[in-house]
Amino acid sequence: MSDDGSIKGLNKKDVVRINQLVSNAASQHVRSPITVQTKNVTMGDQRIVIILTVPKGIDKPYFDRNGVIWLKTGSDKRRVNSKEELRRLFQSVDLLHADETPTKAGIDKLDRLRFRDFLKDIYKIELPEHPEELLRLLQNMNLACEGGTLNLAGALLFAEKPEWIKPEFIVKAVSYPGRDIAVSEYLDSEDFCGPMKNIFEGSLAFIMRNLKKIQAGQNVNAPGVSEIPQIVFEELLVNALIHRDYFISAAIRIFIFDDRIEIISPGHLPNNLTIEKIRTGNSNIRNPILASFVAKKLLPYRGLGSGIQRSLEEWPHIEFIDDRDGCTFKVIVHRTLKQDEPLSLDKYGKEADLKVHSKDKDEPLNEPLTDLQVRIMDYVRIHPKASYDDLAGALHRARSTIMRNIQKLKDAGLLSRTGSKKTGYWTV
Repeated sequence: MSDDGSIKGLNKKDVVRINQLVSNAASQHVRSPITVQTKNVTMGDQRIVIILTVPKGIDKPYFDRNGVIWLKTGSDKRRVNSKEELRRLFQSVDLLHADETPTKAGIDKLDRLRFRDFLKDIYKIELPEHPEELLRLLQNMNLACEGGTLNLAGALLFAEKPEWIKPEFIVKAVSYPGRDIAVSEYLDSEDFCGPMKNIFEGSLAFIMRNLKKIQAGQNVNAPGVSEIPQIVFEELLVNALIHRDYFISAAIRIFIFDDRIEIISPGHLPNNLTIEKIRTGNSNIRNPILASFVAKKLLPYRGLGSGIQRSLEEWPHIEFIDDRDGCTFKVIVHRTLKQDEPLSLDKYGKEADLKVHSKDKDEPLNEPLTDLQVRIMDYVRIHPKASYDDLAGALHRARSTIMRNIQKLKDAGLLSRTGSKKTGYWTV
């Protein structure tokens, strides 16, 4: 190619030479060797252009002749020279997973009673009495290493005291007054350790006891209904425990404020995932051993990739933040929908039916608000500048459906728009 951007092409002698250079580079300068497909395209004046195609490799990662791995970032490239980058690269090609790494705990640290009950309930077999037979079974189940120690998955799921083996893999929860982290003042605080099932149950109980209870049409002696359905936090906690990055020595943190609940997991999303993708059900199994065992009734795991979607269906007021600089993934569940007023729920924990009123009459119309109309109003209370497309994406409905229901809310005098489409805002 010339300086002015025009394609000059090659002569026949150059084509032979360059094809040989490409072949040598692909076979001798890359480990493992790669296959490069070439195609010659004839231009005018007997000139030729070589088109090179490099198929996606199946033996990643690839090294240059000096043993260096290069990572492409946009139009540039850089050397991979940190342990964290190498681990993530090997994770992305399914060659390394944190939950299969060995610990220093022998099989004597196993909680035999818990493991015995698991074997009976799931596999209908008895716990081996002989240590060698027990070790062989654990290895076959991908819970122990060849060296005779438990791997991380085995320790987190079935060790008697996992926090003695890996003290950093716990959950720390704090409930604060107000909407900011207080230095010395808190309402409730607890650390959760032990087997993963105990951590899950303790964390879930902590969140639920710090949420408001709504009478929801029940009598005064009834315990009330939680302001946010429990299933939302079941799904989000399972997601945090299974999919966090266990190569990072840090705890999962839960912060409860007056207007929101935050669940902060170590490790940002894997490189091939985005927030948009996880909202639509895409997933990447960062810890496959943990995921496979949790699905065997250890935790309320309801299907690969469906937890985020199920949480959003039950409570659409959830925000996700993938912090790549801080290497964390944060889930924010908004709990306040109008100043400090919680959402009105019926006795089943669903939004209570609100009657639609006419602009000109005090009598309600015959039809109550639909579930979608209630969700639209709830969403714009939190996001008053939301567009039709924002609503359609958040509520998983077609844009035309959103527009039609908003018009009904406008006609009923329950919703209004102030300002232009780009800079305006909604008022409920």
